[in-house]
Amino acid sequence: MTPLQELSTLIARHAGPLRPAIVQTAIPGLVVSAQSTPSEPIHHVFEPMFVLVVQGTKKVMLGERVFRYGAGEYLVVSVELPIASHIEFATVNEPCLAVGLMLKPTMIASLLLERAGNMPRSAMVKHPGLGVSPASHEVGDAVLRLLRLLDRPDDAVVLAPAIEREILWWLLNGPQGAMVRQIGLADSRLARIGHAIRWIRANYAQLLRIEDLSALAGMSESSFHRHFRAITTMTPGQYQKQVRLQEARVRLLTHTDDVATIGFSVGYNSPSQFSREYSRFYGIPPGRDAIRLREGQSVE
Repeated sequence: MTPLQELSTLIARHAGPLRPAIVQTAIPGLVVSAQSTPSEPIHHVFEPMFVLVVQGTKKVMLGERVFRYGAGEYLVVSVELPIASHIEFATVNEPCLAVGLMLKPTMIASLLLERAGNMPRSAMVKHPGLGVSPASHEVGDAVLRLLRLLDRPDDAVVLAPAIEREILWWLLNGPQGAMVRQIGLADSRLARIGHAIRWIRANYAQLLRIEDLSALAGMSESSFHRHFRAITTMTPGQYQKQVRLQEARVRLLTHTDDVATIGFSVGYNSPSQFSREYSRFYGIPPGRDAIRLREGQSVE
């Protein structure tokens, strides 16, 4: 049995067809997913994460950029980004199987401090805060050993943190190493843009002031604009709009308020503007989408 085949068996066992598509395992920060049909784009905010596809194909869209990754390839997300993702290829006999691991800044920082002399010097990340690469043998082997621990919970308590550190080490030394390295550097430009991103996510309904965000990031306004766009592929205003619309969609599903009230609650003063931007983003007016969501159609 090849490593990918064993990974497929383990993922299918812990995230089988009768379970939710994404399952949080007993190991903190480790999730497995199995989906037997392609899906429509799902809009959500990704936090720093490593995702390895074992079978099937996924597509991720960040603004106008498109990233595809399939069996044996991994995605790294280095900062909280509003992403549209969906399963491109999956069948009942060959479901899309993946494993994800949250990337912890403190653990990355610890590795950087311990092995500073042996780490390759990485330039500032100049591309979007996510990337796709083929998984090395070392990464795949470490992920496999981590998933094996799901069947040995007593051992997992002791061994899982060490294997997680090993995965981070191989990522730091791999093609996405510069981006992973920035996650652990508290004073990196990525970390400073991350402070502004977290403020926008927590205060998405408030008026956005670039001078306040650039001060929060410790940058000039021009430098903040340049680095924010390089990492997220969008302006702060576009980022805020996507977060607002994603939150509005959640509220349409979980609240009974009318469309205008929900639009107002996420920061829109004009019901017509909210309806127009929602329709442009999701391809359907909010009122009709609310009916579809509540009927459980095309929702993950």
